[in-house]
Amino acid sequence: MKLLLVGATGLIGQAALQQALAGADVSQVIAPTRRPLPAHARLLNPQVDFDALPVEAAWWAVDAVVCTLGTTLRAAGSRAAFRKVDHDYPLAVARHALRHGARTYVLTSASGADPDSRIFYSRTKGEVERALALLGYRSLTFVRPALLAGERSEHRFTEQLGIRIMGAMGPILPRRLRVVPAERVATALLQAARSALPGQHVVESEQLQPD
Repeated sequence: MKLLLVGATGLIGQAALQQALAGADVSQVIAPTRRPLPAHARLLNPQVDFDALPVEAAWWAVDAVVCTLGTTLRAAGSRAAFRKVDHDYPLAVARHALRHGARTYVLTSASGADPDSRIFYSRTKGEVERALALLGYRSLTFVRPALLAGERSEHRFTEQLGIRIMGAMGPILPRRLRVVPAERVATALLQAARSALPGQHVVESEQLQPD
Protein backbone atom coordinates (compact mmCIF):
# COMPACT_ATOMS: atom_id res chain seq x y z
CA MET A 1 0.00 0.00 0.00
CA LYS A 2 1.15 3.50 -0.83
CA LEU A 3 -0.09 5.78 1.95
CA LEU A 4 -0.48 9.54 2.20
CA LEU A 5 -0.30 10.60 5.86
CA VAL A 6 -1.23 14.19 6.59
CA GLY A 7 -0.52 15.64 10.03
CA ALA A 8 2.51 13.46 10.77
CA THR A 9 4.00 15.93 13.26
CA GLY A 10 0.99 15.80 15.60
CA LEU A 11 0.26 13.43 18.48
CA ILE A 12 -1.76 10.89 16.49
CA GLY A 13 0.17 11.53 13.29
CA GLN A 14 3.50 10.63 14.89
CA ALA A 15 2.06 7.35 16.17
CA ALA A 16 0.52 6.60 12.78
CA LEU A 17 3.82 7.33 11.02
CA GLN A 18 5.75 4.96 13.27
CA GLN A 19 3.20 2.19 12.82
CA ALA A 20 2.96 2.66 9.05
CA LEU A 21 6.73 2.55 8.57
CA ALA A 22 6.88 -0.59 10.71
CA GLY A 23 4.28 -2.32 8.53
CA ALA A 24 5.65 -4.59 5.81
CA ASP A 25 2.54 -4.00 3.69
CA VAL A 26 3.23 -0.24 3.37
CA SER A 27 5.58 0.27 0.45
CA GLN A 28 5.86 4.04 0.93
CA VAL A 29 4.55 6.73 3.25
CA ILE A 30 4.16 10.21 1.80
CA ALA A 31 3.99 12.68 4.68
CA PRO A 32 3.79 16.32 3.57
CA THR A 33 4.75 18.63 6.44
CA ARG A 34 5.84 22.20 7.05
CA ARG A 35 9.04 21.13 8.79
CA PRO A 36 11.29 18.15 7.95
CA LEU A 37 10.81 14.72 9.50
CA PRO A 38 13.62 12.26 10.32
CA ALA A 39 14.66 10.41 7.17
CA HIS A 40 13.51 6.86 6.48
CA ALA A 41 14.01 4.63 3.43
CA ARG A 42 10.26 4.32 2.84
CA LEU A 43 9.33 7.90 3.71
CA LEU A 44 8.80 10.72 1.22
CA ASN A 45 8.56 14.00 3.11
CA PRO A 46 7.71 16.95 0.84
CA GLN A 47 7.82 20.35 2.56
CA VAL A 48 4.56 22.16 1.87
CA ASP A 49 2.51 25.23 2.65
CA PHE A 50 -1.00 23.95 3.38
CA ASP A 51 -2.41 27.26 2.20
CA ALA A 52 -0.86 26.64 -1.23
CA LEU A 53 -0.70 22.88 -1.80
CA PRO A 54 0.93 21.77 -5.08
CA VAL A 55 -2.06 20.63 -7.12
CA GLU A 56 -0.15 18.54 -9.67
CA ALA A 57 2.47 16.91 -7.43
CA ALA A 58 3.04 13.27 -8.40
CA TRP A 59 2.97 12.18 -4.75
CA TRP A 60 -0.79 12.73 -4.56
CA ALA A 61 -1.19 9.40 -6.39
CA VAL A 62 -1.66 6.96 -3.49
CA ASP A 63 -3.85 4.04 -2.49
CA ALA A 64 -5.12 5.57 0.74
CA VAL A 65 -5.09 8.81 2.72
CA VAL A 66 -4.93 9.07 6.50
CA CYS A 67 -5.57 12.59 7.75
CA THR A 68 -4.65 13.45 11.34
CA LEU A 69 -4.65 17.23 10.97
CA GLY A 70 -6.11 19.08 13.92
CA THR A 71 -5.56 21.92 16.35
CA THR A 72 -7.29 23.64 19.25
CA LEU A 73 -9.02 27.00 19.41
CA ARG A 74 -6.37 28.21 21.82
CA ALA A 75 -3.47 27.15 19.59
CA ALA A 76 -5.17 28.44 16.43
CA GLY A 77 -5.94 31.82 17.95
CA SER A 78 -9.31 32.30 16.30
CA ARG A 79 -12.30 30.37 15.01
CA ALA A 80 -11.32 31.16 11.42
CA ALA A 81 -7.81 29.77 11.92
CA PHE A 82 -9.16 26.67 13.67
CA ARG A 83 -11.62 26.00 10.86
CA LYS A 84 -8.84 26.32 8.30
CA VAL A 85 -6.81 23.52 9.94
CA ASP A 86 -9.66 21.21 10.92
CA HIS A 87 -11.96 21.73 7.95
CA ASP A 88 -10.34 23.40 4.96
CA TYR A 89 -7.00 21.55 4.93
CA PRO A 90 -8.45 18.02 5.29
CA LEU A 91 -10.94 18.79 2.53
CA ALA A 92 -8.26 20.20 0.19
CA VAL A 93 -6.09 17.13 0.73
CA ALA A 94 -9.04 14.86 0.03
CA ARG A 95 -9.86 16.60 -3.24
CA HIS A 96 -6.29 16.54 -4.55
CA ALA A 97 -5.74 12.87 -3.66
CA LEU A 98 -9.08 11.80 -5.14
CA ARG A 99 -8.27 13.63 -8.35
CA HIS A 100 -5.04 11.61 -8.58
CA GLY A 101 -6.70 8.25 -8.01
CA ALA A 102 -6.98 7.69 -4.25
CA ARG A 103 -10.08 5.72 -3.31
CA THR A 104 -9.74 5.43 0.48
CA TYR A 105 -9.79 8.30 2.96
CA VAL A 106 -9.59 8.03 6.74
CA LEU A 107 -10.05 11.07 8.98
CA THR A 108 -9.29 11.69 12.63
CA SER A 109 -12.50 13.40 13.68
CA ALA A 110 -13.79 13.75 17.25
CA SER A 111 -16.39 12.34 19.59
CA GLY A 112 -19.60 14.34 19.27
CA ALA A 113 -18.96 15.51 15.70
CA ASP A 114 -22.23 16.93 14.41
CA PRO A 115 -22.79 19.55 11.69
CA ASP A 116 -25.84 20.79 13.60
CA SER A 117 -24.13 21.08 16.99
CA ARG A 118 -24.26 24.38 18.88
CA ILE A 119 -20.65 23.76 19.96
CA PHE A 120 -18.27 25.27 17.40
CA TYR A 121 -15.65 22.52 17.74
CA SER A 122 -18.15 19.67 17.29
CA ARG A 123 -19.94 21.53 14.50
CA THR A 124 -16.71 22.05 12.56
CA LYS A 125 -15.84 18.36 12.86
CA GLY A 126 -19.32 17.42 11.70
CA GLU A 127 -19.17 19.82 8.77
CA VAL A 128 -15.90 18.42 7.45
CA GLU A 129 -17.29 14.90 7.74
CA ARG A 130 -20.35 15.95 5.75
CA ALA A 131 -18.24 17.68 3.08
CA LEU A 132 -15.96 14.65 2.71
CA ALA A 133 -18.94 12.34 2.31
CA LEU A 134 -19.96 14.27 -0.81
CA LEU A 135 -16.64 13.82 -2.63
CA GLY A 136 -17.17 10.23 -3.79
CA TYR A 137 -14.48 8.20 -2.04
CA ARG A 138 -15.04 4.46 -2.42
CA SER A 139 -14.08 3.94 1.23
CA LEU A 140 -14.49 6.70 3.82
CA THR A 141 -13.93 6.29 7.57
CA PHE A 142 -14.23 8.75 10.43
CA VAL A 143 -12.44 7.83 13.66
CA ARG A 144 -13.90 9.80 16.57
CA PRO A 145 -11.77 9.64 19.72
CA ALA A 146 -12.64 11.45 22.93
CA LEU A 147 -9.88 12.92 25.12
CA LEU A 148 -6.44 11.78 23.93
CA ALA A 149 -3.52 10.53 26.00
CA GLY A 150 0.08 10.89 24.83
CA GLU A 151 3.18 13.07 24.91
CA ARG A 152 2.64 16.28 22.94
CA SER A 153 5.38 18.57 21.74
CA GLU A 154 3.55 21.59 23.20
CA HIS A 155 2.36 21.85 26.81
CA ARG A 156 -1.40 21.99 27.34
CA PHE A 157 -1.88 22.31 31.12
CA THR A 158 -5.68 22.29 31.21
CA GLU A 159 -5.91 19.37 28.80
CA GLN A 160 -3.27 17.36 30.67
CA LEU A 161 -5.08 17.98 33.95
CA GLY A 162 -8.29 16.76 32.38
CA ILE A 163 -6.55 13.65 31.09
CA ARG A 164 -5.23 12.84 34.58
CA ILE A 165 -8.65 13.28 36.15
CA MET A 166 -10.48 11.32 33.45
CA GLY A 167 -7.80 8.65 33.50
CA ALA A 168 -8.19 8.17 37.25
CA MET A 169 -11.97 7.93 36.84
CA GLY A 170 -11.69 5.58 33.85
CA PRO A 171 -13.02 2.41 35.54
CA ILE A 172 -16.28 4.11 36.51
CA LEU A 173 -16.82 6.17 33.35
CA PRO A 174 -18.81 5.01 30.32
CA ARG A 175 -16.45 3.67 27.63
CA ARG A 176 -17.28 6.57 25.30
CA LEU A 177 -15.90 9.08 27.85
CA ARG A 178 -12.67 7.32 28.73
CA VAL A 179 -9.25 8.66 27.71
CA VAL A 180 -7.96 7.10 24.47
CA PRO A 181 -4.22 6.50 23.90
CA ALA A 182 -3.02 8.10 20.67
CA GLU A 183 -1.49 4.78 19.60
CA ARG A 184 -4.91 3.10 19.59
CA VAL A 185 -6.33 5.86 17.41
CA ALA A 186 -3.41 5.48 15.02
CA THR A 187 -3.98 1.73 14.85
CA ALA A 188 -7.66 2.24 14.03
CA LEU A 189 -6.80 4.74 11.29
CA LEU A 190 -4.35 2.38 9.64
CA GLN A 191 -6.69 -0.60 9.94
CA ALA A 192 -9.35 1.38 8.10
CA ALA A 193 -6.86 2.38 5.41
CA ARG A 194 -5.69 -1.20 4.97
CA SER A 195 -9.14 -2.80 4.87
CA ALA A 196 -10.59 -0.09 2.59
CA LEU A 197 -14.12 -1.32 3.20
CA PRO A 198 -16.56 0.14 0.66
CA GLY A 199 -18.94 2.78 1.95
CA GLN A 200 -18.89 5.22 4.85
CA HIS A 201 -17.89 4.07 8.34
CA VAL A 202 -17.58 5.59 11.80
CA VAL A 203 -15.35 4.33 14.60
CA GLU A 204 -16.61 5.80 17.87
CA SER A 205 -14.46 6.41 20.94
CA GLU A 206 -15.83 3.40 22.86
CA GLN A 207 -14.64 1.14 20.03
CA LEU A 208 -11.09 2.39 20.62
CA GLN A 209 -11.01 1.18 24.23
CA PRO A 210 -9.27 -2.05 25.25
CA ASP A 211 -11.62 -5.02 25.58
